[in-house]
Amino acid sequence: MAQTAPLPDAAPTNWVDRFAPAGLRPWLKLGRFDRPTGIWLLMLPGWQGIALAAAERGARPDWRLLLAFFAGAALMRAAGCAYNDIVDRHIDAKVARTAGRPIPSGQISVKQAWGFIAGCCLVALAILLSFPPLAIGLGVGSLALVAAYPFMKRITWWPQAWLGLTFNWGALLGYAAATGNLSLAALFLYAHGVFWTLGYDTIYAVQDLEDDALAGVKSSARRLGSKVKPAVLGFYAVAVALALAAGFIAELGWGFYAIAALYALRLAEQGLKVRTDRPQLALRLFKANTWAGLVLFAAIVAGSYVFRPHL
Repeated sequence: MAQTAPLPDAAPTNWVDRFAPAGLRPWLKLGRFDRPTGIWLLMLPGWQGIALAAAERGARPDWRLLLAFFAGAALMRAAGCAYNDIVDRHIDAKVARTAGRPIPSGQISVKQAWGFIAGCCLVALAILLSFPPLAIGLGVGSLALVAAYPFMKRITWWPQAWLGLTFNWGALLGYAAATGNLSLAALFLYAHGVFWTLGYDTIYAVQDLEDDALAGVKSSARRLGSKVKPAVLGFYAVAVALALAAGFIAELGWGFYAIAALYALRLAEQGLKVRTDRPQLALRLFKANTWAGLVLFAAIVAGSYVFRPHL
């Protein structure tokens, strides 16, 4: 029987629990469609890479590429979450926040979940094959990062860093899809995203400090303990510096720097507010990164329209 109550880290008014047919809800929850923040966080580096490629030419981002990356991110995030849940099903059953997920709760079998993954990947592959060869190669290469991620929490205190390498691959992929090549600015944008994710996923891990300790799961939040706040501020400071460096290398106009200042302020606000004894606050701060990422996207777009130093 399909679970009708929202999962702990989903909004009580999420569209899946409100509107989706009961039989579809476990499948949509398997792909985390009731929690769209992850789709945005996977998609935004790709959008930023597309915008950077366009801004270097003084052009606007290709809306068709933006739509393709939105669809691809939704599909690959769904497949990645299902794969993660297969690998972590025994751990998830021991953690209060994840015990109600479709696989550990018995709503969807492991075999059915593999079928779900295959379907999502086939549609995503069709989108990927419309890109230039370098982008196709980068897309296929990302699978190694995705496959290894669920095991990182068992072997390192820094699985959040691996997630950063994985989730921000889209910055390189987006740039390559738009141009057919890569640039130093794109590499700096990717490096920025790794530290951005390290910050926001450390905040996210604050929710599970006690349960992760009981289950023996490692995380940056557990490793940092009382130093979570200064560490997150440090991760975000490096992220902002790398984003600014990407804009400088790409010779973006001053509009980029003006809006990027707002991006820096939004990240600083998260770092200053995070507390290890406030898991619900941690979830709200984590979700705020959707808007932060959109602000940086807007900054890159603005950099192509306002005074550019090389003109």
